[in-house]
Amino acid sequence: MDLFTNLSLGLTTALTISNLLYCFIGVALGTLIGVLPGLGPVATIAMLLPTTFALSPVSALIMIAGIYYGAQYGGSTTAILINLPGEASSVVTCLDGYELARQGKAGVALATAAIGSFVAGTIATFVLAFFAPPLAELALKFGPAEYASLVVLGLVASIVLANGSLLRATGMILLGLILGLVGTDINSAYLRYTFDVSELADGIGFVTLAMGIFGVGEIMRNLEQSLTRS
Repeated sequence: MDLFTNLSLGLTTALTISNLLYCFIGVALGTLIGVLPGLGPVATIAMLLPTTFALSPVSALIMIAGIYYGAQYGGSTTAILINLPGEASSVVTCLDGYELARQGKAGVALATAAIGSFVAGTIATFVLAFFAPPLAELALKFGPAEYASLVVLGLVASIVLANGSLLRATGMILLGLILGLVGTDINSAYLRYTFDVSELADGIGFVTLAMGIFGVGEIMRNLEQSLTRS
């Protein structure tokens, strides 16, 4: 019963006119900045955090949550329209969303992304509220063996669920592992495969890699088509 009481109290606080207004402002600002490729929710919140300093703690948290979700959705806009993911979670949107945009159904893709984001976010929030306590207890019992098993499960699932050649899927997984090794080891602070390049000490960012794969490839394809037409 405490869960329902807390949810009721939270909804009562959040659904006031002022807090809804702050949420709307946060979503609008987050969407506008989230459209910029490479700026994910974390960077967007860092940029817009000073706008919440004059607010009460509750209103500030609601506005920050709106900024986060707005930035998440904004990243899908560029993924759908120009095949350039705005942040990491928008990479998958490039696969189907951009194809719909090329067929003249960009509005359908954007609406689907917005509705799907709202529905999934709402359901996930309630599910997290219900299952957070037992999941937290389970997570505390995880050790090195369990984490290693999860990693192996993820790699095997990636290979099994990949379309096309099994050899190609395995090669891409191995390439991803190699690229993931670049950077500083979190346990020993030893630099791995940086080749004395200080910029690689933090590793290869997933967003940067995704933008290079999708964005640069799309730009080169468009340039090739323009040269062919001329």
